[in-house]
Amino acid sequence: MPAVTTEGARRRRAAARKRSSGRRLFAFDRRLGARWIAGADEAGRGCLAGPLVAAAVLFDTEALTTRELRALSRLNDSKQHTHEVREELFPVVMRTAAKVCVVSRCARTIDARGLHKTNLAALRDALLGVARPGCICLSDGFAVGELPHEQRAIVEGDATSAAIAAASIVAKVTRDRYMRRADVLHPGWEFAAHVGYSTPEHRDAIQRLGVSPLHRLSFASTAYQQLAL
Repeated sequence: MPAVTTEGARRRRAAARKRSSGRRLFAFDRRLGARWIAGADEAGRGCLAGPLVAAAVLFDTEALTTRELRALSRLNDSKQHTHEVREELFPVVMRTAAKVCVVSRCARTIDARGLHKTNLAALRDALLGVARPGCICLSDGFAVGELPHEQRAIVEGDATSAAIAAASIVAKVTRDRYMRRADVLHPGWEFAAHVGYSTPEHRDAIQRLGVSPLHRLSFASTAYQQLAL
């Protein structure tokens, strides 16, 4: 019985941490000392198919109300949430953010320019779309290039900063919705299920059907080894 009680307490503490993650992330942003905080993150960087989607979110940390902060209490890295929770958080972010910008880069652009350059350019463009004088621009992991605003790269930023976490939610939901629509236009690859990531089911589909117009041909993936690309 004590073991059950201990496990139950552990689960309750974990659930409480999830419910209050947004408070911790906003506390980090406020400690930066600026009223306006812009965060950027991407979705689809490691996919075999589909676009890379970058998003930036600008928060006015002085204007957020207690009700809005409560609505964002579960805010966290999009990878920490289920599809259902991300869909619930998406409209909350859109409603509470001062500004949101989404940038998409297609597979052919990634093939032509390279993934890393495309990713940095998309993140930078997204930040430029929301930034305003006096803001601090945050990115997840690495700097995105020259900006006319103060910039900071935050290690594991999507689990540290509210602005970056919000951007990760927007980017992930936007891209997943696109891939579900793409599944209708390009049937057979099951894009709605794996949204372009290199799952066993996706690799099997490539072996059976070849590649679609959404596949990134520049990736040195084992999924492509039997194809004459």
